[in-house]
Amino acid sequence: MSSKNSDETLCGNRNPRITWEGCSVLLDINDGDRVLFSRLNGGAKIKIGNKNCSLQPLIGCPFGSSFQVDVGEDGPFLSRVGPASEGNNNLGEKMDCEVMEESRDNRALVDNNTAQTLTGEDIDEMRRKGVTGDEIVEALIANSATFDKKTAFSQEKYRIKKQKKYAPRVLVRRPFARSICEAYFKKQGEKIGFLRVDTLSLLLSFANVTPHSDVLVLDMLDGLITGAVAERLGGMGYVCNTYCGTTPYPINIVRMFNFSNETCKKIVYASLSELQPSSHSENSTSIDQIEDDSDDIRKVQNKQISSPSAIDLVSNIESGKSIKAGDKAPLDAINSWKENGFSSLIIAAPDLDAWSIAKELVPLLSYSAPLVIYHQYLQPLATCMHNLQTEKMAISLQISESWLREYQVLPSRTHPHMQMSSSGGYLLTGIRITASEQKPRLVI
Repeated sequence: MSSKNSDETLCGNRNPRITWEGCSVLLDINDGDRVLFSRLNGGAKIKIGNKNCSLQPLIGCPFGSSFQVDVGEDGPFLSRVGPASEGNNNLGEKMDCEVMEESRDNRALVDNNTAQTLTGEDIDEMRRKGVTGDEIVEALIANSATFDKKTAFSQEKYRIKKQKKYAPRVLVRRPFARSICEAYFKKQGEKIGFLRVDTLSLLLSFANVTPHSDVLVLDMLDGLITGAVAERLGGMGYVCNTYCGTTPYPINIVRMFNFSNETCKKIVYASLSELQPSSHSENSTSIDQIEDDSDDIRKVQNKQISSPSAIDLVSNIESGKSIKAGDKAPLDAINSWKENGFSSLIIAAPDLDAWSIAKELVPLLSYSAPLVIYHQYLQPLATCMHNLQTEKMAISLQISESWLREYQVLPSRTHPHMQMSSSGGYLLTGIRITASEQKPRLVI
């Protein structure tokens, strides 16, 4: 009992802006070229290129710190990069001033691999002597016959390209709903149902997720929705993750949020049959069909867990001590939800039929409570919306799709990105009403 209290006290006094041993971090390598999650401990390592570096130097540093791969007597290691040396700020300001005076161009340059006089053997010799990556980059620039003839923009691109190869950098980012969603959408979009971060923010807003709420979630996106809701609740209010079948859906992403013990206690699960009122047990044919579909989907998901891409995105996340979230919902809470209903409903099950699951979960809401259904495609939500209107289960029904365009913001080079996602999914929103079977009385 004393050890449990000490752990909670330590968690409460911990600075959330500083990394600690056992916490999860999002490692951004070379400005988004590679992103992965890892748990910090003394024995954790990361492979960057052909070098294995220990993550020990990352413990105790503020989130947002940058590290660079250097080679010492004991091998490669991560050294912290200060703000002054981060990105050669003086050079960038100088190039910004010379933008208007730029008169050079690259049309006379020929890429025939003869401009660089520094050979691979010379670079290997410099590495054996302990020369840092930044010094190798400067040597490559000094021995390039065409560097001075390039435009300022081309010189900057050349420097960044060589820096990524010979002096790769690692940015330590704090894992929260936005950064986790962006990382998965970029590398493993199919695992989160191609849910984009702007759609996730709209989903939480439409569902009116606020502290002291009891939110019912059907999350088949590996726990992204569950973690985002729990993060917004802040430990005040329950997140009930329901499921069909015999076992809950996996919520592995929740472990990356670095939730405290109090927040994890508010993340619970309960099966759909447990939440249904006793009078509903007679019409269980549709529930049995949903459970059969869920069991088939779980078999496919278990095969995808061991894929190489999944291992690359989540590295060393199993090692170290982590707080497990997702306990069985208390019986008194289940009885309270049966009597009063939930304050919000979020359904994110792209592999299940939207209407089949909605007609079972919407009656569990309290009256005037919001409901949000996410799907990657439009047609399942259109069918569900028509059925909800026909059955008079909800009002203010609408289907929305957000539109997002990213811009590159640089001096004299501000323009939209050349490649962007076409869609981040669709949301069906509405408000639950009572379906009264009594005919309205005529008042004269």
